[in-house]
Amino acid sequence: MPERLVALLLAAATVPAAASGLPPGRAAELETLVRQDCGACHGITLAGGLGSDIRPAALAARTPEGLAAVILDGIPGTAMPPWRPLISPEDADWIARYLLEDEE
Repeated sequence: MPERLVALLLAAATVPAAASGLPPGRAAELETLVRQDCGACHGITLAGGLGSDIRPAALAARTPEGLAAVILDGIPGTAMPPWRPLISPEDADWIARYLLEDEE
């Protein structure tokens, strides 16, 4: 099997289940956005910092739809900015479902 195909298959195997419906490669881009951009406030492990803990257990009471709305529109009066100018509703939905997945 060519090396490039093996690499693609391995990469596809590591993409979370929430990736369905996104263009190829977009899930990996969004995962990077979560780790880098969200992690800048919510902590490198997403356990909290300037922003709150956004690991699955901390978000267990949230719905994907409600969390996507927070991602898109931010939380007025807090440091949580609206991401609507930078990402699509589909991206926000993927991020919400990604954050709610318990990988353990």
